[in-house]
Order: sequence, then C-alpha cells, then structure tokens
Amino acid sequence: MAVADRVPGLRVIATYRPAWLPKDVVAGIVLTTLLVPQGMAYAELAGLPAITGLYTSILCLLGYAVFGPSRVLVLGPDSSLGPMIAAVILPIVAADGDPAKAVALASMLGLLVGLMMTVAGAAKLGFIADLLSHPTQLGYVNGLALTILVSQLPKLFGFSTEGEGLIAEATGFVEGVVSGEVVPAALAVGAGGLLIILLLQRWLPKVPGILVAVLAGIAAVAAFGLADDGVDVVGPLPGGFPPLTWPAVSLSDLGLLAVGALGITLVSVTDTISTASAFADRTGQEVRGNQEMIGIGAANIAAGFFQGFPVSTSGSRTAVAFTAGARSQLTGVVGAGAITLLLVLAPGLLRNLPQPMLAAVVIAASLSLADPAGLRRLWRQRRIEFGLAMAAFLGVALLGVLPGIAFAVTLSVLNVFRRVWWPYRAVLGRAAGVAGYHDVREYPDAVLIPGLVMFRFDAPLIFANARTFREEVRHLAHADPAPRWILVAAEPITDVDTTAADMLEDLDEELNAAGVSLVFAEMKSQVRIKIERYGLTRTIDPAHFFPTIEEAVAAYRSISPRPEEPAS
Repeated sequence: MAVADRVPGLRVIATYRPAWLPKDVVAGIVLTTLLVPQGMAYAELAGLPAITGLYTSILCLLGYAVFGPSRVLVLGPDSSLGPMIAAVILPIVAADGDPAKAVALASMLGLLVGLMMTVAGAAKLGFIADLLSHPTQLGYVNGLALTILVSQLPKLFGFSTEGEGLIAEATGFVEGVVSGEVVPAALAVGAGGLLIILLLQRWLPKVPGILVAVLAGIAAVAAFGLADDGVDVVGPLPGGFPPLTWPAVSLSDLGLLAVGALGITLVSVTDTISTASAFADRTGQEVRGNQEMIGIGAANIAAGFFQGFPVSTSGSRTAVAFTAGARSQLTGVVGAGAITLLLVLAPGLLRNLPQPMLAAVVIAASLSLADPAGLRRLWRQRRIEFGLAMAAFLGVALLGVLPGIAFAVTLSVLNVFRRVWWPYRAVLGRAAGVAGYHDVREYPDAVLIPGLVMFRFDAPLIFANARTFREEVRHLAHADPAPRWILVAAEPITDVDTTAADMLEDLDEELNAAGVSLVFAEMKSQVRIKIERYGLTRTIDPAHFFPTIEEAVAAYRSISPRPEEPAS
C-alpha cells in the first residue's frame, strides 16, 4: 500500500488547490468559536480541568489531519464520551481527588484508545462498529442524553451534589433545590445561556449560538461582578502550548483503564463510521472505515501525550465546518492553530467564563443527542426492536454509562443470535396473479399441491437452529394427510455446518421410514459442495436436489399426478 494511503495528509498536501485556502481558513476560524467552549465544557463533563479540553482539541485535530482520510470530519472532545471517561477515572481518584492524577489517567486512557483504534484499523477490524445495532444505539444515546442532562443541572443552578448515577444525581439535585442551595445569579446566567443557544439553533442556525452565549456570560460576569454573588468562573488558564508528557499511572489502574478504553473505542468507532458515511454522501468521498480507525487512533495518541483525553468525531462540529466551506483537513489545522494562539497570547481571555454557562453548553449538546422521535418510529415499525432500544436506555440510565454500553452490545449480539436461532419459517403456495410460490401467511388463498409441502427456512442451517429446523419439518411430516414430499426452498440457507449435517442425516432416515422424502431446491452451489463433503448424499437421494422450485414441482407431479392431470 502506498505511503499516501496510510498517511492521507501527504496526499492532501500533494493535491491541495490554492482556491481552497480562503475557505479552509474561514471554516477553521468559525470552527474555533465552537471548539473552545465545547472543549472546555466536555472536559469538565469528564471530570477534568477545563484547560485539558483545549489541549485535547489542538492535538487531536493535528493528529487526524495527518492520518485521517476524510477531508471534512472534525474530531474533538465529545459529549457522549465525557460520561464514559468520568466513569473510568473518577472512581480511581475519588479517594484523594487529585486533578493531576485525573489528567494522567485520562491521558493514559487516550493512549489506550488510540492504540486499540490503530491496531484494529491496521487489522481491518472496522466491522466492530456493527456490534451496536441501530435500535440499541438509539436507546443508548437517549439514555446517555438523560444522564448528561441530569448531571449538569446542579452546576446550572449554581451548586454541586455528591451522588453518582442517574437516580442519585436526580435525588441530590431535587434535595439541593428544596434546601435552598440554588444560586439565583448562576441560574440566571446558565438558563439565559441555554435559552440563547436553543433559540439561535432553532431560528438562526447560521449564527454561532454557543459563542454568543459564552460572550454574553463573560460580559455579564465582568459587568455585574457576578463572581462575588456566588457564580463560579473558570478562572485564569495556564498559558502556552501543552507540554509533551508521559502519563504516569500505576499498573494496578491499567486493568480498569483498558476496560474503559474498549467501551470508548467501540462507541467512538460506531459514531465515526456513521458520521463519515453521512458526510461522504455530501462530498462524494468513499468511506474508508479501517483508515478512519487509524486516523482516530492517531488523534487519541497525540492527545494522550499532551495531557488530553479520548476523542471522537463530532457530527455538530463537522456540520459547522462543512457549512462554513471546509475543503480539506487544513480546516482542523487552522482551528488547532487558533486555539494555540489563544493559549499563548491571551490565556486570561476566558477567566470570567461562568461555570453555569459551560453546563448550558453541555445540556444543549445532550438535547441534540436525544432522539425521542426515533424511539416513537421504532414503536410504530417494530415493537421488538423498540424493546431492545428501551432495554439499552434503561441499562445506561440505571446501571451507568460503561455497564450500559456493555449491556447494549450484549443486546445487539443476542438479537443477532435470536434471529439465527429462531429464523422466519414459511410454507409456500401458488398465489393467483403472482409469479412463483409465496408465504401462505401473506397469501392466505394460495393453492397448495396435495402431498407436497414447500418449506422455506430463512437462515443458515447451523448448530443453533438445527433443532428448530428438525422440529418444524417433523411437524409438517405429521400432518393429516401426511405429505409424500417435503420440499425445502433452500435459497436462503447460506451455510450448513456439521451439527446441522448430522441432523439432516438422521431426519432424512426418519422421514424415509415414514414414507416421506426430503427434497431440496435452489440450494447454493457452495452449500451443495458441503453437503457432498459431509457424505449426506448417502442417505439423501442425489436426485432430490433441484436447481429451481418449478423443476422440483414438475418432478413431483410426474410421480404423483393431480387427479385431473394424468402423468405425462
């Protein structure tokens, strides 16, 4: 593979068009207005100092610009990963509450995520994104949105709680409000900021609502001295570029970090592949899932070495960059450069940024994550998948973020297994006005051929469903009057394993003893080869394999003519 395929940034440099430069620069500056407040807010959502969100934004944008294949995707701190990061690092630092230790743990978490991503991409394991089905992913993000919303309410109202988990945090919030812990000035700033963001997103989407709200909050704190009225502010930020740092963590902590990194990797890959697919349709680019994983891996590794934390693709920031005219990864580089200039030249610019405003930014993000309309659509379309979504929702809301994602993945895998274990089965008949043979449940007036049962089994025939197949065929064979042939429409059967082969041999002997023949039509050639390799044609007559259902029906009628139709 060419070096440019592994390092897409080199290809961008070689093919860059000068006409793109003004658009990339403008898009990068516009993007910065979103990167700064969101980066700081999502850092605090993860239980980290706000400055680490800016460090993370700088390095992940640079890392992805070099190794990421998409010209428009924007990476950075993400609202969906914040609670997962907090769930991993906060229990470890809870005893001493050391911010430096929390940063080191988060940085190591970023390195582990980056390593997992890079290895998985190099090994072409992009399919792991499929472990989260759409219904379980929908339930997961709705549960996550509710968890984030509840966790930020105390900060919006100007106080804090000690509870962990949705129920404890909700209880603590209510108790705080009832006991009079609300800071009116903080609530005014936070609620006002949230209102500005939501109204501008709804009515003037081209106006950077988050930037407007943040500037208004900073101005209000400075003009009215709100810090003296109990409104917490970010305070002075450390100046300069983040230093290269190896995160020092104990070996005993690596196990929990690795488990958390695995969950974050899965969520990040799933989110990135779906976002990349959506924007590839708009830009005409092909989605390169494995290279995307390498790009995200490089971004996480870069952030991890500079006091950052795990990152993912941001659909909202990507949309902003795309709408602003981004043409290449240079947009992200411009954004990283603008944040660096802010830290080097004006680190005190954000010292009056109120904490309730950061809570408003996070709450706005959680509201954009929520998709109740998607849940309603599932309810109308398929109740069983709605049940899976609600189970994932409750898993995140009640068990916590990391157990919730594990529960959601387990549900997805079990749902796949359920479909293979109990696949759809159908008896076929000839329906008036429709060519071929069709499910009699869909066509109740379909005509059945006396003595011949046509049976379709919509799954590969393997150990998990061999008993289901056998019992269904036995049930058909015991009908009154008993059929002479049971014709299996085998086109949907894409595989037969050894367990199923043994079952077919025993079943065929059992049916033959009862005077019933087991016959197959439309069996795929690769499956027929396996049947012969297993030696099944010793018991199943080789003449009972037909290329089409029509030929099988014709063969049956030749030996068992209809009363009104003599044999030819």
